[in-house]
Amino acid sequence: MIYLLLFYEFFKIGLFAIGGGLVTVPFLFDLSASYGWFSAKELADMIAIAESTPGPLGVNMATYAGYNSAGLLGAVIATLGLVTPSVIVIILVAKLMNKYQCNSRVQTVLSGIRPAVLALILFAGLQIAKLSLADLLSGMVFAILLASIHFWKKSPIFYLCISAVLGIVLQL
Repeated sequence: MIYLLLFYEFFKIGLFAIGGGLVTVPFLFDLSASYGWFSAKELADMIAIAESTPGPLGVNMATYAGYNSAGLLGAVIATLGLVTPSVIVIILVAKLMNKYQCNSRVQTVLSGIRPAVLALILFAGLQIAKLSLADLLSGMVFAILLASIHFWKKSPIFYLCISAVLGIVLQL
């Protein structure tokens, strides 16, 4: 039963998480509250791990959440649930986009979806900030890294490594 539920819930996420991996985060907070498959703290850890590993964030998080709740088979089923709607939609869009891409109604729909995607990404960022910036020291590290990223355009890998070292040294 849990496998069917995992597929169903991640299928819904994959169907409605328009805009990329970060848009899956609000859906995952809902899963956490509804099923208890993982806590909010574990979700923050999942996000950190998924952002630090190769591959799409949403897929990594579905795999992790599925594994966390139902083992290896759960990981496979949750991942398939998440990607199945995308495969279906991409096939349909590829067939229809050439025909309708200049259609004003299609452009209007896409223009209407963009602000919703941005709102979902910002909501996800705020939820992650609430979990991650729990104390003054974490907030200071965040502010310094944000300023550094803005002024010194280094590789994201550089900032991830610096953050990992700071986490160890400062025991964050």
